[in-house]
Amino acid sequence: MLIESKSMEECIYFTNRPIDSKGKAKCWVYRQKCPKCGKALMSKPRDSKGKIKIRANEYVCPECGYKVEKDEYESSLTAYIKYTCPKCEYNGEIEIPFKRKKVQGVEALKFECQKCKNSIYITKKMKELKNKGED
Repeated sequence: MLIESKSMEECIYFTNRPIDSKGKAKCWVYRQKCPKCGKALMSKPRDSKGKIKIRANEYVCPECGYKVEKDEYESSLTAYIKYTCPKCEYNGEIEIPFKRKKVQGVEALKFECQKCKNSIYITKKMKELKNKGED
């Protein structure tokens, strides 16, 4: 049983969206503690006014200032997904590495339905992919 996020403050990624006409997916990725000091959660850096720099290519520990490249940090995280398969309408839960892959020119998290093995995609942008049986 997956434990759902209680607030956006503890996540670096969250989405809740429909997939085709019958399916849906809720996905979240928790922020991790600093690997150096272990005191605070890693986050994107902030500007002088305190706003988060959303386009930054690094994550920073607010306590000790330790920096990690965005790709390196995000590839070490786990995505938690509750879904309804658009093909067989199975309700499932799955944990996968938070690694997006290019599918039909769009970055997406890809996983398979645990019942029918149908490929399901959670796209980075609000686009739907046409499932042509290709992987």
